[in-house]
Amino acid sequence: MSGRVVVIGVGNPLRGDDGAGPAVVEALRGRVPDDTVLTVSDGEPARMLDLWRGADTVVVVEALRTRSGRPGELHTLTPEEVAGHPAGTASTHAFGLAECLALAEALGRLPQKLVVHAVEVADVALGAGLSEAVRSALPELTDRVAARVRQAYEGS
Repeated sequence: MSGRVVVIGVGNPLRGDDGAGPAVVEALRGRVPDDTVLTVSDGEPARMLDLWRGADTVVVVEALRTRSGRPGELHTLTPEEVAGHPAGTASTHAFGLAECLALAEALGRLPQKLVVHAVEVADVALGAGLSEAVRSALPELTDRVAARVRQAYEGS
């Protein structure tokens, strides 16, 4: 194992709560080991696969909309759980994370370990800032991601 750890904040800060992923990546600066790759993506599958190329552990931070969720609710999902969400619910993007993971699997490019930490959205309107529910959930979401990064370096 090379030990390469990549954290990808998926989203668009100009679309309300969809900016949660990039906000967590920014909050992680200085809180995780320096050799952790912290990056942001719009979620386009080919770019995602390029971002995690060669990584042993990938942590994806994503905005999520489920039918039964409430804004600010946090989720930790395995790739299998992401794949099990109905189309359009596991992401706020045109091509969702489930499609990205399916492509990675088909191409043999899934990392050894991948986990998704997500927050349930309230509003993804263009130009809106983070909702109060999501803003309030960001410290715990950031803590969860930082803990997962530490676990990756400890080998668990």
